[in-house]
Amino acid sequence: MKMTVFRSFGLAILVVAAGIVSANAQSVSGSIANGTVEKGKAARATVVLSIPGGYHVNSNRPGAEYQIPTRVTATSRGARIGAVSYPRGKNRKFSFSEKTINVYDGRTSFGFNVTVPPTYKGSTVTVNVSVKYQACTDEVCYPPKTKTLTLTARVK
Repeated sequence: MKMTVFRSFGLAILVVAAGIVSANAQSVSGSIANGTVEKGKAARATVVLSIPGGYHVNSNRPGAEYQIPTRVTATSRGARIGAVSYPRGKNRKFSFSEKTINVYDGRTSFGFNVTVPPTYKGSTVTVNVSVKYQACTDEVCYPPKTKTLTLTARVK
């Protein structure tokens, strides 16, 4: 009897741990234009959140106040960062909610402009990006995560 309880408990821990590991499987990547920024001109930066099959994240406007929205924040010393463009999500109905929730799945791209002033002295520009999101399955949501990355581009 004790062995059965321990096995069941161990299996439950493995299932929860697998879910947490899978919820962390989202990856974030990005780039600035073609790797080069011209002084005094805006260059488009793109950040991609890759969401594995079976998961989704709330969009930046999920539609319910208790849903944690996806937020992309970019900062740079010496460059001006424009507003982030969020894609439209997909309205989906889940068993745990009476209303639809707007979500992202698959590969989702976010864009913003990076402008280096004409007087910029460096040969490269660095942009620090953070992406806050909450990964969910059709049945459960995991604690929110924030992933960071650094984008660089040559300045000419």
